[in-house]
Amino acid sequence: MQVWRDHPRPARRSPRTQSALTHWLEGLSWTAGAICLAIWAGATALGSFSARQEIRNFEDLQAASKTTSDEPDTSLWSEKRVLAWRATLTGPQRAPLGVLRVMRLRIEAPVLEGTDDWTLDRGVGHIEDTAAPGAIGNIGIAGHRDGFFRALKDATVGDVIRLDTLHDTSSYRVERIWIVNPDDVSVLDPTTTPAITLVTCYPFYFIGSAPQRYIVRAVRISSAGHP
Repeated sequence: MQVWRDHPRPARRSPRTQSALTHWLEGLSWTAGAICLAIWAGATALGSFSARQEIRNFEDLQAASKTTSDEPDTSLWSEKRVLAWRATLTGPQRAPLGVLRVMRLRIEAPVLEGTDDWTLDRGVGHIEDTAAPGAIGNIGIAGHRDGFFRALKDATVGDVIRLDTLHDTSSYRVERIWIVNPDDVSVLDPTTTPAITLVTCYPFYFIGSAPQRYIVRAVRISSAGHP
């Protein structure tokens, strides 16, 4: 008794249909693989971009702090100030806010926050409550008359001061040089134009605590932000 003849046989796919299905499945696999590859490539590219950005930030910071490890030009410095500078080479270091340069006077100094003894022995100091280096306003910077700012004795109107920070490079032209008493803090008042005010003790070769302050005021002539 052939019971199986009473039930329909399962339909067989034609070779053409089976081939089309195979091609469709292959196409789907390739598409899925391409999507996964694109996602991986995008994530890798983003990570690579972030890494490059961090490397650039580090290189900028490294360049800005270069003068804290290289010996400055101390040919005009007092022996006491040279010894004080060398003493700052030991112990923890502070990341500079920027680098101040007056190329004609061979001044190159890291700009650090504050005006305490260690800071002014190590470099020049950003004066509290004045505009930050690279910002708009009157940037006050102090230095020792027998150290980094000794060469300011030869400053003249028209000299160019350059201030490099991590985000900006600005140039300033000296427009005025004058002497004030220590209690005359008006030199640090905000200015209507971007400016930088350098402050040191005066006279430069006075023995003991100098009675006056030597002021160099420069106004900004150019500014270029780093990419």
